[in-house]
Amino acid sequence: MTVEVPPFHLVARTGHPDFLDFPWDQPLTDWDDPRLVDYAKGVSRHVVRFVADGGRAYALKETSLELAEREYGLLRALAEEDLPVVEAVGVVSGRGVGPNGEPLAAVLITRHLEFSLPYRTLFTGRGVPDLRRRLIDALAVLLVRLHLAGFFWGDCSLSNVLFRRDAGALAAYLVDAETADRHPTLTSGQRAHDLTLATENVAGELLDLGSARRLPSDVDPLATAEELQERYTELWDELTREEVIGLDDRRHRIVARLRRLNELGFDVEEVELVGVPGGRDVRMVARVLEEGHQRRRLAELTGLDVQENQARRLLNDIAQYRACRQDREGREWPDAVAAYRWLTDVFEPAMARVPPDLADKLHPAELFHEILEHRWYLGEEQGRDVDTLDAVDDYVVSELRDRTDEHTVIAGDE
Repeated sequence: MTVEVPPFHLVARTGHPDFLDFPWDQPLTDWDDPRLVDYAKGVSRHVVRFVADGGRAYALKETSLELAEREYGLLRALAEEDLPVVEAVGVVSGRGVGPNGEPLAAVLITRHLEFSLPYRTLFTGRGVPDLRRRLIDALAVLLVRLHLAGFFWGDCSLSNVLFRRDAGALAAYLVDAETADRHPTLTSGQRAHDLTLATENVAGELLDLGSARRLPSDVDPLATAEELQERYTELWDELTREEVIGLDDRRHRIVARLRRLNELGFDVEEVELVGVPGGRDVRMVARVLEEGHQRRRLAELTGLDVQENQARRLLNDIAQYRACRQDREGREWPDAVAAYRWLTDVFEPAMARVPPDLADKLHPAELFHEILEHRWYLGEEQGRDVDTLDAVDDYVVSELRDRTDEHTVIAGDE
């Protein structure tokens, strides 16, 4: 019996390689292409392989054409709303027939997220302070952001997330949307179901790590999974709850609420005040726009594209630099002037001081954060202010040379 195979079909976004010269007529497991790279990845039900082409790395995942096209569309839609997801690049179908006589599966192409780490690598690489809490915080923030956007994940797990270092914390990125669905808004039941699935998946994954003796002894898988539920609920409540406030402290309470939301990294689009019947109190509802308050502010001032906590740390350093220089010169600087002077006088010289062969070990913003941390520790040891460039030199010798290159973590590094 002859199997009818559709003609070869490739949909790929511009700005990337054309992918035409890869052996698409072979199963991914049989590929022997020199552009294959063995990057660390999470557990997947599909065959996933990585290739490097045009100076970038890409993940190739075999799946059905229907699921590949659906996931491609979902990832693009989420990225357009500035949500933290991997970049969808293309879909390949009509690849011919495999050794078993069946048509080969379609392939979803996504760009590999640079400087990202699978959760298994986090537990075996250079330690993140308070890893359990930071891991759960990052996952909870990601799930809340997706739910605010009406996105039902259906398979939230540590394996379906990549993590980036974020000034000592972690930022989570969605990498698998195969089971996801999009709605105008989610019901409480949909959110609760998604959170339950996430809790069960996290508990199972951490139990697997424990059985493989790769989990720190102080990390309890079940307690950690329960902590995800607690953190999600706290964050969702802070972002969405209605708050009844009195006339006397109205202005103070509004400002305090907005400040708390900004500190969490979220912008507020508008505040609605509705009078409570029979009294002078009002009910306040803050409509959250999206996360990224600090990140967008830094990008406006400097053009740097970084994570939220990294942006907060860099903005603080700009403020300190500005205060110091203004005190010396006796005149005030506008925000844009201070940011430009900091960029040219502090950030760029520090990055240029790092040897080129070591510069890719960490994202530049995370590298600068660690330099600032190192400068502070040196200052404490020496009892004086330490010049940033001197801190760079000491940091390179004492810490950076021994760090794993996180630009692209290979499987062996796990």
